[in-house]
Amino acid sequence: MPKHRARGLRHRFSGCFASALRFGAAFFALLHFVGYISIVNYLDGLNDAQKRAVLATDGPISVLAGAGSGKTRVLTTRIYHLVRQGVPPERILAVTFTNKAAREMRERVRHMLGAEEPAPRSGAGTGLPFVATFHGLGRELLESYGTVIGVPRYFSVYDRDDSEKIIANALKTLDVSTKELSPRAVMGRISRAKGAGLSVQEFYEKHARTSFGNRIAAEAWRRYEKELAAEKALDFDDLIVKPVRLLEEHADIRAAAQERWRYIHIDEYQDTNELQGRLTNLLAEKHRNLFVVGDIDQTIYTWRGATIENLLEFEKTYPGAETIVLEQNYRATKNLVEAANAIIEQNKNRKEKRSTTQNAAGAPIVVHAALSAETEARWIARKMRALLRDGIAPEEIAVLYRTNFQSRALEEGCLREGVPYKLLGTKFFERKEVKDALAWVRLALDPSRQADKVRAAGSPPRGIGKVLLAKLAAGQREALKPAERVKVEAFERVINELAQSAETLMPSEFVRLVVEKNGMKQKMWEEGSEEDRERFENVEELASVAARYDGTPGKDGIAAFLADAALSGEQDELDRTEKRGVNLMTVHAAKGLEFRIVFVSGMEEGLFPHEGMGGSEERDEEEERRLFYVAVTRAKERLYLTLARVRKIYGSDILSEPSSFLQDIDRSLVVYDEDDGQTIIDY
Repeated sequence: MPKHRARGLRHRFSGCFASALRFGAAFFALLHFVGYISIVNYLDGLNDAQKRAVLATDGPISVLAGAGSGKTRVLTTRIYHLVRQGVPPERILAVTFTNKAAREMRERVRHMLGAEEPAPRSGAGTGLPFVATFHGLGRELLESYGTVIGVPRYFSVYDRDDSEKIIANALKTLDVSTKELSPRAVMGRISRAKGAGLSVQEFYEKHARTSFGNRIAAEAWRRYEKELAAEKALDFDDLIVKPVRLLEEHADIRAAAQERWRYIHIDEYQDTNELQGRLTNLLAEKHRNLFVVGDIDQTIYTWRGATIENLLEFEKTYPGAETIVLEQNYRATKNLVEAANAIIEQNKNRKEKRSTTQNAAGAPIVVHAALSAETEARWIARKMRALLRDGIAPEEIAVLYRTNFQSRALEEGCLREGVPYKLLGTKFFERKEVKDALAWVRLALDPSRQADKVRAAGSPPRGIGKVLLAKLAAGQREALKPAERVKVEAFERVINELAQSAETLMPSEFVRLVVEKNGMKQKMWEEGSEEDRERFENVEELASVAARYDGTPGKDGIAAFLADAALSGEQDELDRTEKRGVNLMTVHAAKGLEFRIVFVSGMEEGLFPHEGMGGSEERDEEEERRLFYVAVTRAKERLYLTLARVRKIYGSDILSEPSSFLQDIDRSLVVYDEDDGQTIIDY
């Protein structure tokens, strides 16, 4: 090539390169400017207190967040802000109390960060913060490090039903009638003791001599722990107990966890128990970047071990902590906000906080007194039918009640008036056919689990009973009859084939293979009745649920699916069911939800506030009032408070007085609807 031509090319190339540099500088300046614009944009719409919470990135911070104050938006925006400030997403932890809330927060964060696909799990290796419930956090710690304290890699998680069955067997061996002491009551004592950080031995030494119930609970607990160990299983409480022990006893693992999550967010902090508080503090003690959000006025789980002291004494635990109060309510009308303030301000054990709103006054609260529980239910059903005719979506209506027994009359009222409804009751993962299929899935991960083997052998039946399985467990295979040996070998062959397939298949493929290989599809779908086919549809739905975990093929994905199935909560059913209808649920189950229209039934003294909770009278009264406050603050637009003059309780007609809580609401906010001909309430 001639030299002059080469020089020309170099000159043109250098000119192009210089232009490219200038263009690149301008481009990156534009990106920086756009980035600045987007920073401004994601803070737009936040009030001053919310902005303070989002921008306060370092050190311990407590946020007192009233109902409807936008705390979820604050949490997710703060996480986004941290990432924008250069914090790697995997260094951020966010913990909330329900799977539903965790999923929604995870999805919001994923969307804000621009991640392409939603993931059932987040955290290490995903480019996303780790967002989970406390039990999900505990599971993650145990799956990562639990072998150090003897927790197997693929442990199963027993739900309450599984746990109570073991306790029932323990009571039987102790010759204690379940009528004398119910498995649920014993499990409750054990759960509260675990939540307080007590071991079975510590509980025995402190409480076994104090009462017959505690002595039996201690003995049953010993047997219960042996059964869990034999089945390589943990219960819900172990998912907090064992991670705390792990972090307290192993400084290297504690340091690794503290480095993994440098910025920690805890939602609903008022509902944490002593052990959850310890777990939080262990993770936060090095970097002290702890951001807790809570509302003492919504503490409704002290009977389950929740302690408001974790939030009340946050400044003592973390000297110099900043406190931010979110008081503006974006959810409800002014009338509803004023009523909620008037209710909760009667409590003494709280931090000062008064909600405000810029929303319109809205409709007054309707109070209705009916003659009986049945006429109360029919009145509610007729009102709901009218609302549906006016175009209100059924999912936007909820009927809340203090105790589960109230649901019977409400269901009958809906059926009589033709109102479609959804009852938050039996959970998907507690249905028999679903638990049968899950037993097979767990067995494929670990064929040594005897309880799963017993359940799997009977679903579908294959002539292998508990006695035969007991012989196998005792090593008496030689004593089997030829016909028994054939059945056992066929059963074990299916288990071994599934165990091999679990190594490589995606979770959804594996679940479909399980129900094909074990005979459930043939027995229930091909040969079964119409009812069997309907039940098999739940088994098919299990494969759809498992598909969320297909991004992690093999045993790790299957184990994650099983763990989340065990931790599924009541509110998960609202998203799972395709049935349209108004929502019937307890006030406890409604925590964290919101609806356009809310009915609170059973506003009678002795029912709401409820009697017989135990503990000091003042504390009971305050918790009941907090529960009523939660019920009232679920409503966005309209609230109906109903009561029955006569209610049948334990077979007897009880004459009721209106709830004393009704007196807390200013009469200017209330109208009385008495179209059943009852006397206007006069308190």
